Amino acid sequence: MSQPKGRAGVIGAGSWGTTLAAVLADNGYEVDLWVFEPDLLEIIRDTRENTFYLPGFRLNDRITPHNDLETVVRGHSFLVMVVPSHVYRQVALRMIPFLEKGALVVSATKGIENETLLGMSGIWKDILPAEDLVHLLCLSGPSFAREVILRIPTAITVAGDRLEVAQDVQQAFSTPYFRVYTSLDRIGVELAGALKNVIALAAGACDGLGFGHNTRAALITRGLAEITRLGVRMGAHPLTFSGLSGIGDLLLTCTGDLSRNRTVGMQLGQGRKIKDILSEMRMVAEGVKTARSVHALGLRMGVDMPICEQIYQVLYEDKDPREAVRDLMDRDLKHEMDLEYRCQVN
Repeated sequence: MSQPKGRAGVIGAGSWGTTLAAVLADNGYEVDLWVFEPDLLEIIRDTRENTFYLPGFRLNDRITPHNDLETVVRGHSFLVMVVPSHVYRQVALRMIPFLEKGALVVSATKGIENETLLGMSGIWKDILPAEDLVHLLCLSGPSFAREVILRIPTAITVAGDRLEVAQDVQQAFSTPYFRVYTSLDRIGVELAGALKNVIALAAGACDGLGFGHNTRAALITRGLAEITRLGVRMGAHPLTFSGLSGIGDLLLTCTGDLSRNRTVGMQLGQGRKIKDILSEMRMVAEGVKTARSVHALGLRMGVDMPICEQIYQVLYEDKDPREAVRDLMDRDLKHEMDLEYRCQVN
């Protein structure tokens, strides 16, 4: 075995956290992986396989699982956060006493906190005792865990405030099957990654209702318009949403059979209730919680988000999906481009 490039800590051993640990291990890093479930920890140690979230794949010997968060954080200058958005703040608070000053903290979680309407970097900024304690970045793009761990090629984006720091993370993750681009639009990349899950719920519902390719294509396109509207209002660059973390991840999540959010949406379209769907799932469909955040965020920012609004009503007000589609189609007719963009073109 070649000499390791360094040590990395990955916090979260779900399917995506385990996969990113595998990418780093393939790239020569020694990886300490924080596993929340004690019984899963023992399974990984005994079998070298994550049977809960990613069965069928033997983990690289460079990956060492731990249940102690301090062991994975302390002394590590490179950390990757991959825990569900609803526990992100709780885990981040536990990490603070052990953080190395100047460490790179890369978030691969796609969501918006319900209570504060903050993205994952916003949570960090809210709780860090010193703003310059760590460098915050986010990683997003079209990347189903099961395909990445099979080393099927894809490309993603890492975004941060400083190009040289983003380039360090780019080098750490880039492999012959995992190409990484850099961005300085962390707000846009984070929002795109979170909001595409809500649109994927809607796309899945359309499939569950038995609609066709026309419906799905139209919904994805108008969903992208909603994501872009909110993103630009919050300070993101509009071109970010034409990139890998925008349309790239949106297309994947709205059309791929491995998409948890699309699968939940399909079952909603088939008439099942959300509580029954979620009761059968071990893994998290982030779009369900994010739909609540986006509903509140759209109201706060004064942004029209009709698809996200209808999904919110289906999830939290028990609205019939067919009625939601009718309400979308019966809205007032308008110009395709928003006035602010239309004026720029003219």
